[in-house]
Amino acid sequence: MPKRRRRQAKPGAADPCRVIRLWLWLVAAGLFAMVLVGAGARLSESGLPITQWTPNIGALPPLSAAGWSEAFDRYKQNPQYLRLLPELDLARFETIYLWEWSRRLLERLIGALFALPFLFFWWRGRIVGSLRWRLAFIFALVALQAFADWGIDSSGLVHRVEAAPQDLAIRLLLSSSAFAATIWTAIGLAPNYRDPLGPDARSFGPEAGAMLGLSLAQTGLGGLVAGLRAGFTYNSWPLMDGHFIPPSDDLLFLKPWAANFIGNVTMVQFQHRMAGYVVLALALFHAFHIGRETVAKRAARRARVLAGLMAIQAGLGIAALLLVAPPPIVLAHQAFAMIVLAMATIHLRKLG
Repeated sequence: MPKRRRRQAKPGAADPCRVIRLWLWLVAAGLFAMVLVGAGARLSESGLPITQWTPNIGALPPLSAAGWSEAFDRYKQNPQYLRLLPELDLARFETIYLWEWSRRLLERLIGALFALPFLFFWWRGRIVGSLRWRLAFIFALVALQAFADWGIDSSGLVHRVEAAPQDLAIRLLLSSSAFAATIWTAIGLAPNYRDPLGPDARSFGPEAGAMLGLSLAQTGLGGLVAGLRAGFTYNSWPLMDGHFIPPSDDLLFLKPWAANFIGNVTMVQFQHRMAGYVVLALALFHAFHIGRETVAKRAARRARVLAGLMAIQAGLGIAALLLVAPPPIVLAHQAFAMIVLAMATIHLRKLG
């Protein structure tokens, strides 16, 4: 008897993971927005206008003049108001409150956007195999980020007027890691997502992996810069107060010495600059290296785009420094950091 031929999937055949991919891209977009709203809240000196953090408190802003007055009176007990913003009036308080409220609302919405479809897809048997563990990892990152927010906000800043720089950096790293992991998972669910590469292209993966790791690390360093307001110092480039490498007395004056890497304005800005140079140089080298591989045309185009995005990101960082951190430039710098991270994730994932 003649053997039956297997039916080949038609190019236009339905993609069983299309809906899950769309859901993950929506989650990634929400995380992107949350990072930018968080940056806006920080730039507006929002601090902790909502002095409590529970699932119900702060879900809605005050809805009456009496409610606003009560919230403002609670905030007046905060050391941040007493020592940093004693001239704050009710109108200004309403502005910073709404920034912080928007950030927390986005957190709640992103949690629901992730959890509800996840439970539905699980119930329908659409989440199987390694996808379960990848989604569990993303959920853990989102939950840890929310827990970090709760830890910062519930502390009430009893002994400080602002959140510690390392707390802000950790929160930003968790959000950025969740963002990258979500994109990584979404790309991996697409059919034939890997680039066809020749046998001589083995070194491209480690280069792309190093760029992704450095981009994520640079995001964390940027969180330290923001937390210490380091962008308001050494507003020159490429030198810092006349030095490319500041004197060791300026870089390592805190004790213990490790504290300099998170609490010394000079060291924090210096390491952010140096990391930026390294990641940009690696991106340019990678674009040149992969461009010589004749069978990696799509990957080479992505590498050139990634290098261009990193160059723009570096330019925005320099502009923010020279112009003494104007909010629009700082927000654009933060947005491009997330765009670079997304492109680095996509590039590495497609290299397989």
